[in-house]
Amino acid sequence: MAGREDGVRRTGARSADASAWAEELLDHLRPNGRDIGRVVAWLADAVQGTASLQDDTGALLAGTLPDLDDDLVAAVAAGRIASAAWEGQGRHLRLVRVSCPNPASAGVLAVARETPFDRRSSDILTHTVQVIELLLKAGETTAAGRRLERATSDLRLAILQLLMVEDTVSARRVAAGLWPGLLDTDSACVYVVECTVEERDRLAEECIDVTGEQALVVLCPAVDEHVIVVTPGEAAARELRTLIGPRPRTFIGGSARQSLARTATAYGQAVSALAVAHFRPEKAAVYAERTHPERLIDPAPLRGWAARVLHPLDTLAHHTRAELLATTRLGLEFTAVSAAKVLGVSRNTVRARMERVEALLHTDFSDVTARAVVHLALNTQVSLADVPAADGSGQAAQASLPDLLAGPALRTWAQDVLARLENDTRDLRRTLRTWIAEGGNAERAAQSLGVHAQTVREHVRSAEPVLERQLLAGGSDLYEVVLAHLAVGDLDQPVLPAPKSGLPDSLVHR
Repeated sequence: MAGREDGVRRTGARSADASAWAEELLDHLRPNGRDIGRVVAWLADAVQGTASLQDDTGALLAGTLPDLDDDLVAAVAAGRIASAAWEGQGRHLRLVRVSCPNPASAGVLAVARETPFDRRSSDILTHTVQVIELLLKAGETTAAGRRLERATSDLRLAILQLLMVEDTVSARRVAAGLWPGLLDTDSACVYVVECTVEERDRLAEECIDVTGEQALVVLCPAVDEHVIVVTPGEAAARELRTLIGPRPRTFIGGSARQSLARTATAYGQAVSALAVAHFRPEKAAVYAERTHPERLIDPAPLRGWAARVLHPLDTLAHHTRAELLATTRLGLEFTAVSAAKVLGVSRNTVRARMERVEALLHTDFSDVTARAVVHLALNTQVSLADVPAADGSGQAAQASLPDLLAGPALRTWAQDVLARLENDTRDLRRTLRTWIAEGGNAERAAQSLGVHAQTVREHVRSAEPVLERQLLAGGSDLYEVVLAHLAVGDLDQPVLPAPKSGLPDSLVHR
């Protein structure tokens, strides 16, 4: 009886011990505890020895590697033997093959201790191998999922970049495999959603969910806080706005509806609207909500003027012309680095393309007023594409930029815009005018005004909420303010020299 009671007591102790180490081992399978290095360290502690895991090449993955026979390790890794045991020199060693997700490779788990392996330590080793194999499979599954997510994200970006250079045929072909019907539309709107860097991935997933995958959702390659959404439907746009309300520091800007070939233009409009959204309590804005200069000019002569300005590009092959126009539109809106990231090319390529456009148009993009004028021509080409240009006869057909800017509607708009600055005692209007005349360079403007460069920057930054436009960032907002100054005569008209190719003298702006 005494022996039986003693036997029961020993059995109970072994069961309790087995339950304890088994629970500890299972804890390593919990989502927040999946670390093979920790499992190997736990194994060494549990068997009161040392443990290591190496791959089929002999590289150490975890633990402390003891002295091992390379031939024996290779035999276990290759599967010629499943396990091996060795003892000598006061050391007991076990080698066990660990299956990997890749059938062509396997790892080897080596455990050494000073005392012989008993049943407990053998059981711990066997079950630890199973746990490590599960963790390896889970890790490979997770890695495969991440690779798929990255590939899908890269594919979305590739589609957007094709749209940016007006290659809608290729964009539809690429999208058809994964998102059938996504681009089966002639027109769409572009939205840019801004949030914190930490929330962007989650917000992008929610954009995909609320649009029912009926929109092209892209992580902006140029701005880490932006998510770009190209959507053909109005319902999707409404759903996107629902994501903004409950989130602080989250804004959305949308473009006017554009043809797919004008995605680059729509993107610029969305970014411009996003700037306005920062000043709105609802944190949302659409480009069409604001009056823009080109809408206040007689469309026929404006269309004719824009066609003459951009005429040198008409001699190029269609794909080259589309490439240069798309790059110039983005290059005028953003830095060369940002434009390059959006288009998927190098910044040197962006600069080279814009220099080619400069040469063809005989202008200088370092001049902010010249940039504004070319931007106006590009916008006109898009927004008034269906408006016939004035015929070759008559004064309207040869209207120059000063003629176009002299219209009463545009002058009234320009005066109203700039009058907002006059209520500030710091004379923001004078600072802004000087800063523009100096090419947006605060140091040169400060020298002209006799103040510190930081004062110039502060004045320009103070003008932004008053005008509801971002100025220091450049782009459409700044160009509208430049046109307002040109319309009221506060800035000199930019000079675009007459090209040598014999284009009409009306290209010379006085």
